[in-house]
Amino acid sequence: MLKNVATVLLDGVHPFELGVICEVFGLDRSDEGLPTYDFAVVSAEGPALRTHAGFGLSVSCDMDRLEKADLIAVPAGDSYVERDFPPHLLAALNHAVERGATVLSVCSGVFVLAAAGLLDNRSCAAHWRHAEALGRRFPQVKVEQDVLYVDEGGVITSAGTAAGIDACLHLVRKVQGSAVANGIARRMVVPPHREGGQAQYVDRPLPRAQSDTVTGVLSWMERHLDREVTVEELAARAHMSPRTFARRFQQETGTTPYRWLLGQRVLLARELLEATDHTIDAVALRAGFGNAATMRHHFTRWTGTTPQAYRRTFADR
Repeated sequence: MLKNVATVLLDGVHPFELGVICEVFGLDRSDEGLPTYDFAVVSAEGPALRTHAGFGLSVSCDMDRLEKADLIAVPAGDSYVERDFPPHLLAALNHAVERGATVLSVCSGVFVLAAAGLLDNRSCAAHWRHAEALGRRFPQVKVEQDVLYVDEGGVITSAGTAAGIDACLHLVRKVQGSAVANGIARRMVVPPHREGGQAQYVDRPLPRAQSDTVTGVLSWMERHLDREVTVEELAARAHMSPRTFARRFQQETGTTPYRWLLGQRVLLARELLEATDHTIDAVALRAGFGNAATMRHHFTRWTGTTPQAYRRTFADR
């Protein structure tokens, strides 16, 4: 069931992530034939809380309200990456899952779920900026860096900010059907389902060399992304043997010549899809992929979405 929903707050809560949960579950949309939820905001740290944005909140519901919730949502908050969390909150979240309720985190709220042990030996989503820190602090958790959300049965985690909307609508769709999820999304003026993952929202240029040994070759490669090149040709330009060049390239850039070139081609394709009206075939040729099918293969593996879907999302016009 998904009738009783509570969002539980800690001091320093982020207003946007809290607002996402309130928007999906806290509004009465019965005039459009959509279900209403018994919704409550709960504090785990007393009735007076501050937000990350500098204004205060007065919260009347205490932790007892969580006992009857079908869903407990945990929004992001200030310093969640490092801070400790109240033991009574962690115990309440465990009890909720044990009795069959669902818990859902938005952005850095995932650290609360991990601290409660709910993500041990489970996959989870995390904002790309927090993924490494989450893995270090909780090595027993499998962090999926490129997804918008992960549903592990009674535990749902989502990446940054708007990915919380995706996770909430996913849960509604799962429990109450597509018609309800689509109706809520229409009222919110958001897509009921987004394609791809976080990778499409992250600029990830590959590292530059740390010395001058291969810098000249990198500059040449950037100017000739549309050319097919071999390690032997690049090594000759660097006046090295292919084996020495490959080893030096890896040492100085942290990747292989092929992957470095592929990453630069994907970045160029992204720029062309965003800023031009070139056809997909033309973008593929200009970026050095040769044809649209090859570009689609590599672009999707790199960004988690197709060139067409990326253009629909990011086209600058």
